[in-house]
Amino acid sequence: QVQLVESGGGLVQAGGSLKLSCAASRLTFSYYAMGWSRQAPGKEREFVAAISRRGGSTYSTDSVKGRFTISRDNAKNTLYLQMNSLEPEDTAVYYCAAARGASDYHAPARFIEYDYWGPGTQVTVSS
Repeated sequence: QVQLVESGGGLVQAGGSLKLSCAASRLTFSYYAMGWSRQAPGKEREFVAAISRRGGSTYSTDSVKGRFTISRDNAKNTLYLQMNSLEPEDTAVYYCAAARGASDYHAPARFIEYDYWGPGTQVTVSS
């Protein structure tokens, strides 16, 4: 059974930074495109960022462009999300996800394309 475990969440002031990590196990990590989504209280889950199998292509939603950077280290089976200039509106539970079968340069941006999800990590941005 594939396991994805997020870490790095916490409480930060507006304008601050956090770096989330997602440790993947029981899968051949480089075979999977990866992504991050988030869900704020009372809101629908939102897809935030995605990265192709080898990191050659990335996607990020408009609200985080220029502030969040997705990356991966295939040697460490780890996905990252560097979040800068955080805003209270970024407060949410952040989930990482894995998509099998994606082509080399495809960074999936739809929930339906993902097969596995982690339990999430809370990010709280205070004003």
